[in-house]
Amino acid sequence: MTPGSPDRTPDHGRTPEQARVRQIALFVVGIAVVLLVSSVTWFGSDRAGWGVAQLVVAVVVAVVGAVLYRRASDGRGR
Repeated sequence: MTPGSPDRTPDHGRTPEQARVRQIALFVVGIAVVLLVSSVTWFGSDRAGWGVAQLVVAVVVAVVGAVLYRRASDGRGR
């Protein structure tokens, strides 16, 4: 890389651990989205209790993913 060229690294200056934590966080948030979207099927089959339980799990998983993502963004990858 020459002195005047832009930094084209995909991690934008993050450490490898921060990049890994960010990827894990995005994966966890993706799982939360799948849980959230698929919970509709429980309500459609007259099993609202299971649907509510799955929504609660989806929210908890989404919060964990958000905390991990924020930790990776703040630079506290551990």
